[in-house]
Amino acid sequence: MLQIHPVNSSIETWNPSIEGTILSLFDPSPQAENWEKNVDQQILKIAYQFLRQIEASSDIELPDLMAQFQEFHLPDDASSFDTYLESLTKTLIPHSIHTSSPRFIGHMTSALPHFMRPLAKLMTALNQNLVKTETAKAFTPYERQALGILHRSLYQFPDEFYDYHLQNSHSTLGMVVSGGTSANFTAIWCARNSSLGPKGDFKGIEKEGLAAALEFYGYQGQVIIGSSLMHYSFEKAADLLGIGSQGLIKIPASRHNRIDLDCLRETVAECRAQKQHIIAIVGIAGTTDSGGIDPIEEMAAIAQAAGVHFHVDAAWGGPLIFSQQHRHKLAGIEQADSVTIDAHKQLYAPMGIGMVMFQNPQLAKAIEKHACYTVREGSADLGQRSLEGSRPAMSLFLHAGLHAIGLKGYEFLIDEGIRKTQYMAEQVRLSPEFELLAEPEINLLIYRYIPEQLREFVAKGELTETQNQAIDLVNEQLQKAQRHAGKTFIARTITQTTRYGPMAIVALRAALANPLTTEADIDAVLDDQIALATQLNLGGSQF
Repeated sequence: MLQIHPVNSSIETWNPSIEGTILSLFDPSPQAENWEKNVDQQILKIAYQFLRQIEASSDIELPDLMAQFQEFHLPDDASSFDTYLESLTKTLIPHSIHTSSPRFIGHMTSALPHFMRPLAKLMTALNQNLVKTETAKAFTPYERQALGILHRSLYQFPDEFYDYHLQNSHSTLGMVVSGGTSANFTAIWCARNSSLGPKGDFKGIEKEGLAAALEFYGYQGQVIIGSSLMHYSFEKAADLLGIGSQGLIKIPASRHNRIDLDCLRETVAECRAQKQHIIAIVGIAGTTDSGGIDPIEEMAAIAQAAGVHFHVDAAWGGPLIFSQQHRHKLAGIEQADSVTIDAHKQLYAPMGIGMVMFQNPQLAKAIEKHACYTVREGSADLGQRSLEGSRPAMSLFLHAGLHAIGLKGYEFLIDEGIRKTQYMAEQVRLSPEFELLAEPEINLLIYRYIPEQLREFVAKGELTETQNQAIDLVNEQLQKAQRHAGKTFIARTITQTTRYGPMAIVALRAALANPLTTEADIDAVLDDQIALATQLNLGGSQF
């Protein structure tokens, strides 16, 4: 355990009066600066000790961990920061997940480039609020610039387009939001309001509401159409926007984890015949469970023919646009009306930053709001066209990444992640203990462990439903055991797009985006699973 040494500085000499104690916390004096430098050194040691851990997590049970955080009384007196930091090193930090570990390959969270850490401190010190230019004068054009760079990489419009729209306060090329969920919601919100906007005497859905809008336009209801593999954030959007879960139409996906185009065409025709308003058709560029990519170009053509907003959820797969080798997998994405990309995934920014990009810079006006004390009409305030009001300057990480990593850097990261996924897929194929459940298209992989008694049946494709259910149980137990042991980590999901037809199959899921993960780490993860299954005799008495 790293020892915390008290800092000898007047900032830690606590005044007997609460006034003196609290004011000393805010005073940017030379003494405070010296104190912070010393604390920085301690925190840096703690951080790097944490970052160098190769194991995925501690093995403490969650109920035991919860017991350490049972106190719910607010302390009367202010305690020294040394005391507080020491408590963190005993309770919080040792049991935090090592998402940067090269053997933590189960979720879409990985190591960050070094420069993101000092930038996080700078962002906190500046404490800019991006809702308004009065609290983010320089950051407003700075954020618009970062979004413009990403927009051009995505849509490839001519330079004249960006000369006009980049810093035009009436234009919105994109928005920085907290993540993919907010981005997807914002895209559908814009699509709904734009398609049910003012016309003649009708003042639009924003002012008159959903029921009046549907009646005016002659619709019986409203729907969103996408693959059965759509992210669950669209269920939230359907709920919040008054569509309801029954209005979220999920088209079956193929064994290749792509939407059935024929079924999509039929569904669009049926909805129009039934006077259902199609708010948006949703394509996926990197499904959450397996990384599948929908036929975006064909979906764009269907949406355009129907006059429907086309949104692409590229929260995970969007950065493929930077790869010469793999960009073709996103063919047609430049035809999308809106695109979600998460910076905290494969743009390697800290958690809490996503984006929604708009092909039409005027689309976001459909959700524009103003207030007399802030985001005034005609201003350059970013908060007038966004779900979120007050928000931190997370665009600092986006802008920095785009410049400090650059096109070639992102290309290397994407290409390497996919190469290592192909390596892992080949190791799974070669191991009789495992079954590959889908050919990886990018850098997500689903597979499962097969007990020895059933490997022959798997090889012949003769598993019964009962046997598959038994294998499901084995994989649930294996994933939980691996998570508890904490040496390595693979996530778990359920897939219905395998050679076994619509049957729900429990799958082990790997996300290979961490640049620190090597082939040896991949081997160690698989070896750990085999060893755990043997040690626990998983499936040994069930068949």
